[in-house]
Amino acid sequence: MPKRKLTAAAIDRLKPPASGQVDYFDAALPGFALRVSATGIKSFVVFCRVGGRLRRVTLGRWPALTLARAREKAGQAVEAAERGIDPVGLRRAARDAAADSVSAVAAEWLKRDQAGNRTYAEVKRVMERDVLPRWKHRNIRSITRRDALDLLDKIADRGAPVLARRVHAYLHRMFRWCVARGILEASPMTDLPKPGRERRRDRVLTDDELRLVWRAAEAIGWPFGPAIRLLILTGARRQEIAGLLRAEIAAERRQLEITPDRMKADAAHIIPLVDEAAAILAAVPKVMNGTKPSAYVFTTTGKTPISGWTKARQALDAKIEELRQADAAKRSARAKIEPLPDWRLHDIRRTVATGMQRLGIRLEVTEAVLGHVSGSRGGIVGVYQRHTYADEKRAALEAWAAHVARIVNQRPAKVISLRRRK
Repeated sequence: MPKRKLTAAAIDRLKPPASGQVDYFDAALPGFALRVSATGIKSFVVFCRVGGRLRRVTLGRWPALTLARAREKAGQAVEAAERGIDPVGLRRAARDAAADSVSAVAAEWLKRDQAGNRTYAEVKRVMERDVLPRWKHRNIRSITRRDALDLLDKIADRGAPVLARRVHAYLHRMFRWCVARGILEASPMTDLPKPGRERRRDRVLTDDELRLVWRAAEAIGWPFGPAIRLLILTGARRQEIAGLLRAEIAAERRQLEITPDRMKADAAHIIPLVDEAAAILAAVPKVMNGTKPSAYVFTTTGKTPISGWTKARQALDAKIEELRQADAAKRSARAKIEPLPDWRLHDIRRTVATGMQRLGIRLEVTEAVLGHVSGSRGGIVGVYQRHTYADEKRAALEAWAAHVARIVNQRPAKVISLRRRK
């Protein structure tokens, strides 16, 4: 059993034996050694006795495990052995605990149960932001009904009852998956009531607010500015525009052809492009993914669609406030500036639908523009009514685009009725 002072330089110089393995014991720390195998692998080990029985604990491989860290782990193992605790059992228990931690189980659940879902990215983001910071190091079996209630109450109490209800749904699904996989005997979410009441939003932007959003989007520029203006002109969902693929732009047909896998209803959606929308898309820069243009229209990396909408909203709101202050200064130095009421990007979609109603556009046409399959197009009607409303959708979006142009340019309103003539 060779003994020497182990240093990083000395370890580097050690040659593998012709066969088997050799343990080089450290002159400074009894029982601590570097094991060198014939294959060239070098691993740190420590030998200690527990109840008269010699135990060998493998600490890790060099150089991934540094000499200093290996000495520290060896000292911990020797200390445990002196207290009569088997360090091998401790390491095994630590590995088992890590595998059953909420963090590890959540990662496995996301991979095996959620990866194919359209909402995967949102579920992952919510879990990482609102659940794992509190529970990630805990064993999944230690989570109780009281723990779940405390977590949901804290989310609701910070003014996010809708988010609390969604976290409830995600946890219910994850724990049910754990039961099915044999990780848990029962779910702590069973019969747990949802927090609060999820109120449906009815916020619609006024013409003045819509003009501010449009102007602010122009001001913040690429990549979120053009995307937000397309939301206004198309009434599309945020993810439909943010994840827009170049293959979904049918320029010759002047329309977007959103594939079923990206739609909430799993059905293809055709969005006619008015001139202003087509011009916005034509001006979008082509970002490269290696040597080829990216498949995504709105991307900064070339590999993934744009993200970071929270920061984009902050920039947009700051520009809106700047524009409001400037407008007020033009009217009167004493003008009182009221804060812009709370709004969200999804309110744009509701504003488009409401605006089309004001223009006299038929409900079924508006729903076709938005890609809805419920409402007037749901149930038995959706099965037998297969009309695509292609011409009506284009006329509706052109009327809406003209209305937006009047708002942005602050021209007098001129309502164009698209009601069916008798």
